[in-house]
Amino acid sequence: MSTTTTLRSAVFPRSSALHNALLIGGGTLFLAALAQVAFPIPGSPVPVTGQTLGVLLIGSSYGAMLGLSTMLTYLLVGIAGAPVFANGGHGIARLSGATGGYLVGMVVASLLVGALAGRKWDQRLRTALPAMLLGDALIFSFGLYWLHSFTGKSWGWTISAGFTPFIFGEVLKIAIAGTSLPIVWRFVQK
Repeated sequence: MSTTTTLRSAVFPRSSALHNALLIGGGTLFLAALAQVAFPIPGSPVPVTGQTLGVLLIGSSYGAMLGLSTMLTYLLVGIAGAPVFANGGHGIARLSGATGGYLVGMVVASLLVGALAGRKWDQRLRTALPAMLLGDALIFSFGLYWLHSFTGKSWGWTISAGFTPFIFGEVLKIAIAGTSLPIVWRFVQK
């Protein structure tokens, strides 16, 4: 039985600190690029972005600790002033503002999907899809609670501004991540 549990460890079984730093850097750039795929939602401070797809892919491909390190690096780079958040945003205001809960949720989700990938949930369609759904649910749980608290608006408004417009896109992202990872694993295991 193989001890390989994540795509990173399967493709790069002997990784060094330099290799991990390069993966974190590449993952941070990937998340920053997906954040720029942003579409405003009228009446909502939260845009539709590609970030959640990146979080699901990185968390499950890298594993819990490297995925978490990548997300934390992404946040720190953005807080430090690099324009990595949606629409070239940066600074602590993005983390403490209306969208901060989604960003915090992404950190927790990367840890969760990475841990599930460590248990080989990303290797089969029947477990990969629920793993991605759980990760996405975490992102939106943090995001909605934070949005509601930040704006002080009703839960009805919070759901209609912070969740409902995202459903179709999130279903697509979950489907992409949940189906592509098992396919990649088939090639890697050969």
